[in-house]
Formats: sequence, structure tokens, C-alpha cells
Amino acid sequence: MLRRLRKRFGPLDPPLVRDPLEELVLTVLSQNTSDVNRDRAFSALRERYPTWRDVASARVSGIAAAINPGGLSNVKAPRLKAILRGIQEREGSLDLSWMRAASDQAVTEYLSSLTGVGPKTVACVLAFSLGRPALPVDTHVHRVAGRLGFYPPKTSAAAAHGILASAVPAPIRVELHVGLIRLGRELCRPGRPLCEECPLNDLCPTAPLVLAG
Repeated sequence: MLRRLRKRFGPLDPPLVRDPLEELVLTVLSQNTSDVNRDRAFSALRERYPTWRDVASARVSGIAAAINPGGLSNVKAPRLKAILRGIQEREGSLDLSWMRAASDQAVTEYLSSLTGVGPKTVACVLAFSLGRPALPVDTHVHRVAGRLGFYPPKTSAAAAHGILASAVPAPIRVELHVGLIRLGRELCRPGRPLCEECPLNDLCPTAPLVLAG
């Protein structure tokens, strides 16, 4: 699958490496929105509040106004504030650089204990900030991997993380994540996927059903 995705889409490079805290905030902002709107919300947040300490001490209404371009601001704003306050209370500062030397398990346990942080957010920090072999399951990956038969229909995204971690060899998890996202955005779309153009159609149990109409 990965070889074919590389051939179709070219290099499957992960996103720009960010500080763990930046990646954490960015992933929270990415929920239920496009990358473009996520980045707009992130930029607006940093412009209004130059430091993470400023965000942690800001009113929820102010945070919501800043991140409004990303959508669901009234949900994400209190979540962001709770996450930052939680880190500040534990660490005495807003610095997660210690994670670079910590084990995957330690990072996972710490992040998972923060309010509103789920498996996808944890996997994004591990994969994109720390360079660890994680495969985040976002909307596209969840849909595409399900159609490819990695897990039964109606499997939750949380359960999908564990299944894919077991099925996909560690060295290719991040690259496959990027490839599945590209496939989901361009071909394996919600609704009727473009199976006739898919480089994986002969490996996919869903493609014959779609192509047969």
C-alpha cells in the first residue's frame, strides 16, 4: 500500500516539526475543520496572545474570539484553557520540551490525562513533534482504513488507533498516515469514493462493491 501511495502522490513527508506544546494546541484547533482554517485560528491566537501564559490566563470568551476562524470556538476555547492550566499547574511552567527525552508511554500517559486530549492528539504530538512511530487517526484515516478492511464498520476512532498500531509496522506509520490522508482527501472521499482512480482498488474490499454500483 505504501509503495503505491508513494508512486501516486510522491514523497509522503510529515508536517513541519513543531514544539510539543505548539503541536498539542494545533491539533486541538484542527478538530472538525480544514488545515487552512486551523492555521488561521492558530495564527490569530498567537497574534492576540503572544505567550502561552497569556492564553492560560485569558478569558475563555477572548480565546474563543481569537480562534473563531477554526470553527467550534466555544468548544475548543475552554478545552485549550483547561489543557494549558493543567500543564502549568503540574510543571510550574508551560514547557513540554522534557518530552523529547521521555518514553512514548510516559508522553502518552501524561497527555491522555489532560482534559480533552484523546488518542489522535496524543499520536499527533508523538509523530509530528517528537518523531515517534505513531499513526494518528483523523477523519480521513478513519474512513479510508475502514474501507480498506483494517477494522469492521462502526469501529470507533479510539479503537482504530490500537488496531492500526498493531497492523502497521512502526517504521512506516507516519508515512502511511500522510498517504492515507492524501488518499482520503483526493480519492477516497465521503460518499461515493473514486475507486476507479485509486491505486489500492485491487487490495480494497470496498472497491468492488462501489464499482459494481
